Amino acid sequence: WRQSSYAGDAIITAVGLHEGLWMSCAAQSTGQVQCRLHDSLLSLEVHIQTCRALMVISLLLGFFGIIVSVVGMKCTKVGEEDPVTKSRIAVAGGVLFVLSGLCTLAAVSLYATQVTYEFFRERTIPINARYEFGSALFVGWGAASLSLLGGSLLCCSCPAKERRGQQYRRQPQPSTARDYV
Repeated sequence: WRQSSYAGDAIITAVGLHEGLWMSCAAQSTGQVQCRLHDSLLSLEVHIQTCRALMVISLLLGFFGIIVSVVGMKCTKVGEEDPVTKSRIAVAGGVLFVLSGLCTLAAVSLYATQVTYEFFRERTIPINARYEFGSALFVGWGAASLSLLGGSLLCCSCPAKERRGQQYRRQPQPSTARDYV
């Protein structure tokens, strides 16, 4: 989620440090990577604990959103056969996806805010020993955007009020033979 900064005059490229929600890694210039899990949950900073919780909640909401959305699809035979009920189930899946995207967006943005704050706050630490955004933050922003977009599209699948409960029937066409006489 964050990586060591390569800014400044004295660039040290022998070791790259990467930190995430679950572990810290050091990558050598030879290609060797050494990782270690964070030692204790209670010794972690508050923003990391909050981001962990939000990401786990986001994953659970996304998982349940997938299940509910599959049940609400018109092409599946699971659940009700009524199209109105099916569309309401699909909307519920869309709401779960939107909530999942919001949790992801909140977690990634909170972590990015903390990285930015620490980067500019520490005046005594050399600039190449600070951390900047890692690639996981950008992946998280992209995933949150796609989840919000997909959930919004599912929420729009509910039929209009005047069409709810009505079946489409073919109306008999009036005879137009009298018009030509």
